[in-house]
Amino acid sequence: MPRPRLDAVAVTATDMNRAVAFYTCLGFEFPPFSATDPHVEAIALAGEARLMIDSAELAAKLSGADPVPANHSVFALLAESPSEVDRIVDAVLAAGFTVKTMPWDAFWGQRYATVVDPDGYAVDVFAPLSGA
Repeated sequence: MPRPRLDAVAVTATDMNRAVAFYTCLGFEFPPFSATDPHVEAIALAGEARLMIDSAELAAKLSGADPVPANHSVFALLAESPSEVDRIVDAVLAAGFTVKTMPWDAFWGQRYATVVDPDGYAVDVFAPLSGA
C-alpha cells in the first residue's frame, strides 16, 4: 500500500502582509493577494509541498479554538549550502524578524539555524556541511 505524500504545511497569521514578508525572506514566492484574504499559498514547484498561510480568524473558525503557535519547529527548510543558511538568516534579521538560533555548525553535520515568523512559528533552516 503506498504511503500518503506530504502535500502541504500550514501556519496561521494575525497579519497576512507580515507573514508573507517573512516567508518571502525565506525564499518563498506568492501570487498577488489581499491583506484581508483568509488563505494564501506560496507558489510551489512540481513535487514540492505547498506552504499555506491561513488567517488566525479562519483557523479559529475551522477548529473552534484560537491557533497557538508551536514552541518548536513547525517545519525545516533545506538550503543549498551553509552560506545560503547564513544569507537567509541575514535577510530575516535585515527585515526586522526574529532569529531564535543563529547559524551554527551542528555536531550532526549541518549548518543550522532557527528563525521565527511574526506569529511565533519556528522554522529551522539547514544545509549539510561540506564533506558531511
